[in-house]
This record gives sequence, C-alpha cells and structure tokens, in this order.
Amino acid sequence: MSIGVGIIGAGVMGADHARIIAGQVAGAHLAAISDADGARARAVAAETGAKRAVDDPLAVIHDPQVGAVLIASPDATHADYAIACIKAGKPVLCEKPLAPTAAEGLRVIEAELSGGKRLVQLGFMRRFDPGYMEMKDLLTSGRYGEALAFHCIHRNATAPAHFDSAAAIVNSCVHEVDISRFVLSAELATVHVFRAKRSKFAHFDDPMLVVFETDKGQLVDVELFLNAQYGYDVKGELICETGTISFGPTLNTEIRSAGVTATSLAPDWRPRFAAAYRIQNQAWIDSISTGRPAGSSAWDGFIATTVTDAGVKSLKTGETVAIAYEKKPRLYS
Repeated sequence: MSIGVGIIGAGVMGADHARIIAGQVAGAHLAAISDADGARARAVAAETGAKRAVDDPLAVIHDPQVGAVLIASPDATHADYAIACIKAGKPVLCEKPLAPTAAEGLRVIEAELSGGKRLVQLGFMRRFDPGYMEMKDLLTSGRYGEALAFHCIHRNATAPAHFDSAAAIVNSCVHEVDISRFVLSAELATVHVFRAKRSKFAHFDDPMLVVFETDKGQLVDVELFLNAQYGYDVKGELICETGTISFGPTLNTEIRSAGVTATSLAPDWRPRFAAAYRIQNQAWIDSISTGRPAGSSAWDGFIATTVTDAGVKSLKTGETVAIAYEKKPRLYS
C-alpha cells in the first residue's frame, strides 16, 4: 500500500522533500501540502502532483488521506506540530531541530511517552549519508583502534538574514552534535564556544570554533563558518589510534587542466546530501510499513537540543559548560 504523506512547509526544504517523496521514494505519495503562503503551497503541489494544497497545517495533520506527516516549517513550530501529529497517531519526519530549546523539545518526549509509542523521526539526514556511514563502519571494525578525536568543518557560502550567533549553534552546529554522537557512539559531556575574528561578510559571530569533550574523553571540534562565500564545504576527519578516516565536501568529479586541479562545490547543502535525503526519506516510509523505527528518534533530537542549549550558554559566558542530561526513558532504549 502507498502511504499518503502530508508536508507542512513548502519552503526550500519542504519543496525538496516534496520532490523526493514524489519521484524518488517507493511506497508513498503526496496527499497534501500546506504553507502559510497559500500560493507557494499550490505551486509545489502542482509541480509534484500532490492531491491538494491548504493554508492550515492542522488540516494536513487531520486529513484522513494523510497517513504520515513531514514537518519542514520554521523551527519554532516543530514541537507544536509534532505533538499534534502524535495526538493524531500519525508518524512524523521532522526537520531539525526538534525545538529551539530543550525545554520545548521535552514536551514532544512527554507526548510520545504518554502515547507509549515512538512516532517521531528527526531529519538528521547525515546518519544516512554514505560518507558518514562508511566512517562509522570503519571505526566499528576496530581496524584502526579507538577514536581519539573528530575534526568537523561546517562552512556555508552565506547565512540566512535572520541568523544570529545562537541560531548558528542551534540550527547548524546541531548537525555535528548529532553526527558526532552517531559516529562515536558517545555522549558529549562539555562544550566551549570560541569566537574568532568576525568576517566582514557576517552580521554575527562568524566563524566560531565549538569544542566538545565526550564521555569517553575524546575531543570533537567544529569549525562553524556560515559566511565562507565560496560554496558549501562540509568535511570530517576521525583521528584513531593507528590511522585516520576522512572524507571531503563533494562527490563531484575532479578536473586537472592548465596546471590547476579543480572540483566544483555546491552552493548549499542539498546537492551534497541529496543521497542522504533520499535514503532517509525511504527509510522513514519503510519504517512506517514495518513498525521498526529508523534514524534519529525524538530523544536524539531532544539530546541534540540539550547540547546546543549548553553551547549557547558557553557562547554567552565564554566558559566551558558541562552538559547535564535527563534520564533516558525505556521507550527509547
């Protein structure tokens, strides 16, 4: 059977998810799309073949033709819409973050616990990226000893106009928070945010260096530079006892000509992680059919926001902040 998917938010990510569901995912079809801008919702629906477009997101959640909901609306709305989906008994794929703060994210956890069932998957698509997946598999193999440190680079060409220093941590660095936990199978115990000299192209603290220590004593450093100008550039290098494991920012071909080696960089994250989004969305649909959760849970989203809360505190105080966690409920074990 084909699962009717409703999408809340028809902006950059919502429109991309609509295209993926419509053309690259088996076992699903687009039942409805909503956006605060009704014209935009209708345009995406017409492009992707969605059955209907509406202004009201709650109409999507309660539509009997919608069996699952993908939330790609502004960050501040994620928790409320996720809770509405849980109350309606509908599986959710929610773009990160789960909520802007851990306190708001905890409401989603409480809603799932009340229902006694995991319904929320977080859109941490890097867990499905072939590069990160291979890195984790190589580490797990034991061939290179234990992981000692993890270098992460997260550069965007330009940041959205509404971003500030805290948003850079909550909305961008949160990806490195989740993927570090995933690759290292460790929790982040402390965080310290260092402000570099501000780029003349930035209107907030940019770049920043965010340094974590894990509960296994490993260091994770994240260079966060969201106004790098030249393109989208995400890289990772895992430092192990007998070797390193790394991958670059692109899957594109390399050209050598006239004494120059060149590889094109994507303008943003979508081309770089196109495979990850496709694999993630298929895994989500498959998990609904099988009843076996996939990817990041609501708890993973809550933990990531707990970490970014501590990161924002370090940003404000200039001090190393110890990260305190809630006890993990049995539902997420």
